[in-house]
Amino acid sequence: MFEIGFKFLKFCIVGSLGLSIDFGATYLLKEKIKINKYVSNSIGFILATFSNYLFNKYWTFKDTDPDALMQFTKFVSVSFVGLGFSNMIIYLLINKKGVKFYWAKIIAIGVVVLWNFIVNYNYTFSI
Repeated sequence: MFEIGFKFLKFCIVGSLGLSIDFGATYLLKEKIKINKYVSNSIGFILATFSNYLFNKYWTFKDTDPDALMQFTKFVSVSFVGLGFSNMIIYLLINKKGVKFYWAKIIAIGVVVLWNFIVNYNYTFSI
């Protein structure tokens, strides 16, 4: 159980870096370049996904699977399902509850991080 907790902590640290990339890109695209908020959210999420894969593979899970392409495909698939959850949560919170965009995004991240860890631990980086 300790090992899972430690990996989850590392996963969250990597996620914090990804969060910075995600929010930075989303803010730049939405506020400065004036791209649609859902497109901006998706692009930020995708950029964070690429960096998160690399850090999680080599640092969090210390993975040595030689089939990195297949593993990356799994990671991206899990992340895209998470992106769908993220956009759905953001949409519902904004349009049904009147929550401001960035607060909705923070709530969505909290839900999606749990999804991503559980599925990546058991599917993508399973030993």
